[in-house]
Amino acid sequence: MKLHQLAGRPGARKTRKRIGRGIGSGKGKTGGRGGKGQTARSGVRIKGFEGGQMPLHRRLPKRGFKNTMFALKLTEVNLGRIQAAIEAGRLDAAGKIDAAALIKAGLLRRAKDGVRLLGAGEIKAKVALSVYGASKSAVAAVEKAGGTVEILAPKAEASGQAA
Repeated sequence: MKLHQLAGRPGARKTRKRIGRGIGSGKGKTGGRGGKGQTARSGVRIKGFEGGQMPLHRRLPKRGFKNTMFALKLTEVNLGRIQAAIEAGRLDAAGKIDAAALIKAGLLRRAKDGVRLLGAGEIKAKVALSVYGASKSAVAAVEKAGGTVEILAPKAEASGQAA
């Protein structure tokens, strides 16, 4: 192969459309923008405008609530990734595995508000995990392998009415 034979893959480089270069080009005069008015101008367009009628997004009722102020940002990690790190020798199965150990092993970049353990993959090693939260399937899989899961999240109070 020679330097002059190097080329991009077919379709990798597209030639730009030359807009507004005479009527013979097919993209002349209005340049593909239709007629006159607001939509022909650059930078201005009313999204969702329905000709003065109340737009659909304002006709529908508001619904739902997103608790962004107090919501916790948890970092998720799957059992399969923990098992892979143990097999690669990056995690010590004998010691306690917590957020700091997972970051040191390179499984997480940062812990954010805590680590949540998810049950994808399988764990064979007997491990002692200390995480903020864990799914039921993850806890069951770890306990089946002979390990323990310590959940650091505060217990939710029962919201039922007491007699």
